[in-house]
Amino acid sequence: MTGVQTVEVTSDEGDQRLDRWFRRRFPHVSQGRIEKMCRKGEIRVDGGRVKPASRVETGQMVRVPPLPDPGEVTSQPKPKVSDADAKMIQACVLYRDDHIIALNKPPGLPTQGGTGQTRHVDGLAEALKFGLDDKPRLVHRLDKDTSGVLLLARTRSVAAALTGAFRARDTRKIYWAAVAGQPKPAMGTVRYGLVKAPGHGAKGEAEKMLCIHPRDVDKTPDAKRAVTDYAVLSGLGGRVSWVALVPVTGRTHQLRAHMAEMGHPIIGDGKYGGSGQENLGDGWGAQLGGEISRKLHLHARMISLTHPVTGNRLEITAPLPPHMERTWETLDWREADVPADPFDEIE
Repeated sequence: MTGVQTVEVTSDEGDQRLDRWFRRRFPHVSQGRIEKMCRKGEIRVDGGRVKPASRVETGQMVRVPPLPDPGEVTSQPKPKVSDADAKMIQACVLYRDDHIIALNKPPGLPTQGGTGQTRHVDGLAEALKFGLDDKPRLVHRLDKDTSGVLLLARTRSVAAALTGAFRARDTRKIYWAAVAGQPKPAMGTVRYGLVKAPGHGAKGEAEKMLCIHPRDVDKTPDAKRAVTDYAVLSGLGGRVSWVALVPVTGRTHQLRAHMAEMGHPIIGDGKYGGSGQENLGDGWGAQLGGEISRKLHLHARMISLTHPVTGNRLEITAPLPPHMERTWETLDWREADVPADPFDEIE
């Protein structure tokens, strides 16, 4: 058993999650133990309490409590990715070079592990090494039931560059969604802040966000400003609309909560009102019959970014998942009839 240590984050270790930094420094310590030490305040950064997902920066000092010696811990072998899962995740690759991999994440597959989640993109990334020693690293997330473009970095330096690009909003993401009703005006911006609703499990198992009027954000504890641009691409008699969404900020459930706040929840979104049985003409109640309302209709259609190594502008587009493709066919919506970026003309 070691004693208490104070470890400095070196220049090549900065800008990563605390739990990942910890596992690289002390690979014999399990994720569960790291989370427990954080909850108890035994791990601290620059004297302050932290969460496993907190990011550490170069020069910060991490307090490390007494740890068992490596020989005292029976390490669990990494779960092997099955041949079927390896084939599935490799088939999701939209783009790959020596620095970046882009996936078309299928709906229903979590980006990372959590309570009761053992099969997720982060784990399946073991099958995406393509000749490198390390698996690619996630640099952003999509909700479990959201499909579409998901970027991974193949090296630590590229991961840091992409993370910085997301923070600086040097990336552009366009989502497609089917929503209840018809938003008016046909193009606009939603500026409601977001705050996590109370009483949804200690680990956020049933996490839900509440919208806060912009004037009340600064005086609402833990609320964060959030901005979404939207544009209606097509409609069907005021009953349902195809919209393009740009998350100017990147908050949890931002697009889902903002559309629901407008009275036009995303079809199939049971958490935010998109699976109601009736539609009274005000947007609420998105049950459209058949399978349409059973799955979330939100898809990360396109991402545009400056390549962190080549400096070239890279644009990656993901085809619709099968359930949305069938809905588009049912509603006679055609991809060729709409612009790739409907916001281009107003910028």
